[in-house]
Amino acid sequence: MATAALLLYHCSVFLWYFFLTYSLLTVSATEQPAGVFLYGGQWKYLTVLNVVLQTFFYAVTFLTDLLLPIRGIKLVKCIIYCRDLLFSVLAFPAATFVFLSFWALYSYDRQLVYPEGLDKIIPQWLNHAVHTAVFPIAVLEMVTSPHRYPPKRKGLTLLGICSISYLSWVIWIYFADGNWVYPFLGLLTPFGFLIFLLSSNILAATVYIVGETLNYLVWGTFLKTGDVQTKKMKM
Repeated sequence: MATAALLLYHCSVFLWYFFLTYSLLTVSATEQPAGVFLYGGQWKYLTVLNVVLQTFFYAVTFLTDLLLPIRGIKLVKCIIYCRDLLFSVLAFPAATFVFLSFWALYSYDRQLVYPEGLDKIIPQWLNHAVHTAVFPIAVLEMVTSPHRYPPKRKGLTLLGICSISYLSWVIWIYFADGNWVYPFLGLLTPFGFLIFLLSSNILAATVYIVGETLNYLVWGTFLKTGDVQTKKMKM
């Protein structure tokens, strides 16, 4: 059964991500920053989609903590399965991918991924909250709560579908509006773009495998014995 500390923690993280979602979706500016276009709204950015995803995941996680005392019921087992699937296939890979890709490109040339004009409408704390803090929070979730990963082929297939879906959305926006969601994409040759697509999927798959390995290293014994809810939260 989830401890009171774990229940409080998940509730706090859910409220934090809910606040971030509200902050992002209510950002307003008197004039449009350079390098930013309106088509697709904020839903074209992986950062925003990730924050919404994390909000939903922690809502499910908090609900799971509340229902664990009655986990013998089939519906509760289904919710636990959905929580674990969400974390393994989407929540952990997305948070890690956003962190790695954003700061790698930002360090090379911020104009390629985060134009300076955004500094006028997005404060630094919010930038770090959605691009930096997402990773340690995901790792903390990994080491404080056990998650059953699906078979590797199933997990990687689902992740691949989600990855291709987002990349298709980015390409659609380009053909519909003539602008790339991320400016660096406009600098790539057709071959370079194909390499980017391939490398992005390889990175996502690598993150998934690393997450699965870390989860097994921390929780392998408990997952094998089925006693996955007895380990106390360590913070």
